[in-house]
Amino acid sequence: MRESFGNASKKLGLPPGSLVHVGNVLGTVSRLSLVDYSKDHLEERQIHSLDEILEYKDSNTVTWVIIEGLADVDTIEKIGQLFDVHPLVLEDILNTHQRPKFEEYDDYLYIVLKSLTKSTDTFEVNAEQISLLVIKNFLFTFREQTDDLFTPILQRIKNSKGHLRDLGSDYLMYAILDTIVDQNFILIDALDESVTVLEDDLLSEPTHETLNAIQRLKRETISIRRNISPIRELLAGILRSESPLLTENTHIYLRDVSDHSIRVLESVETYRDILSSLVEIYMSSVSNKMNEVMKVLTVFAAIFIPLTFLAGIYGMNFEYMPELKWKWGYPTIWAVFAVIPIVLIIYFKKKKWL
Repeated sequence: MRESFGNASKKLGLPPGSLVHVGNVLGTVSRLSLVDYSKDHLEERQIHSLDEILEYKDSNTVTWVIIEGLADVDTIEKIGQLFDVHPLVLEDILNTHQRPKFEEYDDYLYIVLKSLTKSTDTFEVNAEQISLLVIKNFLFTFREQTDDLFTPILQRIKNSKGHLRDLGSDYLMYAILDTIVDQNFILIDALDESVTVLEDDLLSEPTHETLNAIQRLKRETISIRRNISPIRELLAGILRSESPLLTENTHIYLRDVSDHSIRVLESVETYRDILSSLVEIYMSSVSNKMNEVMKVLTVFAAIFIPLTFLAGIYGMNFEYMPELKWKWGYPTIWAVFAVIPIVLIIYFKKKKWL
C-alpha cells in the first residue's frame, strides 16, 4: 500500500483552511447523487446543480448526498457555503491522507476513515478515504472514486425493510460505518489465504522469493493496522458524544461496530505476529540447510585428511624409505586408502553424524 501525496506542495505557505485536493486524481468532475427517504417515501436522483439540494433542507425526510470524486474543489467549497461547514473540515475532506478521526461541532459531525480493499491479482491493499458529514436530516458522503461499496445500503433503503427507513441520519451513518468496517473481514480472509500459501511454501521448498513475499505481506499488514487501529478511538469518541444528532438507539448499534473493529484489529495483530515468526522460520530453514551442507563438506574433509596425510608422507623425496622398495608397498597403500574411508563412514553412521 503506497500513498501518493500529489499536490501536497501546493499547500505550502497557504493559510489554514485553504482548499487544495491532495491525493490521487481519479476523476476531474465530481459525480453527485441523492437519496431522499422516509418510512413512506423514497426518491433517488442524480444532482446536476448543488442548488437542487436546498429544496430538501427543510423537509423531515433523511437526505443522503453521495459525492464521488474530490478533484472538483468548487463543489466541496459550495457545499461548505450552503451548510455553513468550517473551512478546516473542508480542507480535511480534500486531503485524502487523513488519519481516521471523529470531530464534533455544534450543528454537524465530521467522520473520516479508510475503506480497504484487496487488488485482484496479488495481496496489495488499496485504501480509499471516505468522509461523512452528518447534519440534521442530512448525511454527506465524500468519496474518491465510484464503486459498489454502498450498493447493499441502497438496496436496504429500496426494500423498505428493517430500521433504515424508520430512523434518522445517525442510523444511516451507522450503516455506512458498519459496511466499511465489516468489509475488512473480507480482507482478513484474503490475508489468511496468503499467509497459508506462504506457510506451505516455507515448509516445502523456501526460496529467496518466499522471503520477499513474506516481507511484502508484512508491509501490507502494517499498513492495514495503521488504517484500522484509529477506528476504535473514532467509535469511542462517537459513543461518548452528547450531540443531539446522535440518538440513544443508534448507540447500541455503534457499540456493535466497535466490537467488529476490535475483532478485525486483533486478527491483524495475530497475522502480523505470524508473519514475523515466518521470517524467523525462513532464516532458521536457511541456516539448517547451510548446516547440512557444512556437515557433508566436513565429512568429506574428515575422510580425506588422513589420506592426504599419508600421501604427503610418501610424497617426500627421502632416499631411505624402506616401503618404497617393498614389492607390495603400492597395493598396500591403496588398501589403506580404501579401508580408512570405510572405517570413518561406519564410525560417522554409528555416531549418527550421517
